[in-house]
Amino acid sequence: MDTTLERTLRDIYASTEAIAVVGATPDPEKPGNFIPRYLQSQGYRIVPVTPSHDEVFDVSTYAALSEVDVPVDVVEVFRPASEASGIVRDAIALGVKVVWLQLGIVSEEAAAIGRQAGLTVIMDRCMGATHRELGLGPRS
Repeated sequence: MDTTLERTLRDIYASTEAIAVVGATPDPEKPGNFIPRYLQSQGYRIVPVTPSHDEVFDVSTYAALSEVDVPVDVVEVFRPASEASGIVRDAIALGVKVVWLQLGIVSEEAAAIGRQAGLTVIMDRCMGATHRELGLGPRS
């Protein structure tokens, strides 16, 4: 990993308190569950966004990102790339500074929309694995 990217990633984790998880799921077999659960165990506040469930991670959910009414620092996306542009637009309206598209999710259109609005956009990278790769522990 190049030093500029590593610095950017470390800054994201250091400045993040709350993560809105679009595509959160109660299914422990899916990344939309075990990755946010890991991040929650590291001290990040998880704000689950899913229209399919009323509660995930012992937290009430929001049906859509546009309905989130609490402060959020990062929007973490576990939805298909075809939905990413709309999610990024909602993230911009929410006022977040970072959109993180999980491993396997790539949308150059979404990245361009986000970057044009001044957001940091991370694509095709696991937020949990990256946290471990950087050797970061729980938030203090």
